[in-house]
Amino acid sequence: MDDENLLTIGALAARTGLSVKTIRFYSDKGIVPATCHNPAGYRLYDMAALARLELVRTLRALDVDLATVRRVLADETSLAEVAAAHAAALDVQIRALRLRRAVLAAVAKRGSTPQEMDLMHKLVNLSDAERRRFIHDFIDDTFGGFDANPAMVELLRSSMPELPDDATPEQVEAWMELVELVQDTGFRAAVRRMAEYQAAQRAEGDTTGLHHELTEAVREEVGRALAAGIDPDSEPAAGIVATLGARYAETFGKADDDRLKWWILERLEVAGDRRVTRYWQLVAAINGWPALPDLEPVFTWFGRALRTRLDGRAARPGQACPTGSPA
Repeated sequence: MDDENLLTIGALAARTGLSVKTIRFYSDKGIVPATCHNPAGYRLYDMAALARLELVRTLRALDVDLATVRRVLADETSLAEVAAAHAAALDVQIRALRLRRAVLAAVAKRGSTPQEMDLMHKLVNLSDAERRRFIHDFIDDTFGGFDANPAMVELLRSSMPELPDDATPEQVEAWMELVELVQDTGFRAAVRRMAEYQAAQRAEGDTTGLHHELTEAVREEVGRALAAGIDPDSEPAAGIVATLGARYAETFGKADDDRLKWWILERLEVAGDRRVTRYWQLVAAINGWPALPDLEPVFTWFGRALRTRLDGRAARPGQACPTGSPA
């Protein structure tokens, strides 16, 4: 063996930046054993030992435990397998750190109490399945036991809030507010009445499902009226009521008369709970979807325009439970 290519433990420390104590530890553990000893008994290391020590230093810097380092050096596991496993572990740590950062930023913004911060931290660190359970429990409690609109129930279950790995403080705040909302007994009672109303409508033969096109028609027609400053009590509003009344009659297969207007008004009153709109706005915020428009001014205008046309006419017909959706 060429003694000129051998390094003392001090020289090895200078080459690697590791301390003599650390190199001696690795040597004693058999991880990087000395290549040989000089006549005085001092350890000497060749270039292969240097390369082995460099690998150990890199793996330890990446927080790979000594047992795994030993298996890599003994060819019991591949470096690629170790790298993949530790990359996956780092992904988990990074996700946790990002959520922690978002929680702290949200706490700073809200001026949260220690108790609220603790709750926030626990809620955002739930698994995806645990977070979805909050929503499924809400749906089960409000729609369970009723033959409500199946399309609405499916929409709720398929539109789960999914807090992303790199959640922003705003998304963390939205998640906190959503948890509070779905646990609110008043909100649950209001949604349960909606489910009851839907069941009553289905019992009377309504199987029309969701009505996105009808809702969009109301938004467009009334939106133009709002933009133009048309008062819902004015004469021009009567034409808008007539146009939309015809759309409702066509959609639901009903006669276009005052009875239909009362029925539409009831649906609008039922959907007047702003918390329903807020629920969908929070889900959109958490999922990073485009912000949902606030349709309350639209349906408030439409309801007032309907009531103006019905004032002084026949009394409102008896209806089932007063809950439902605007369209």
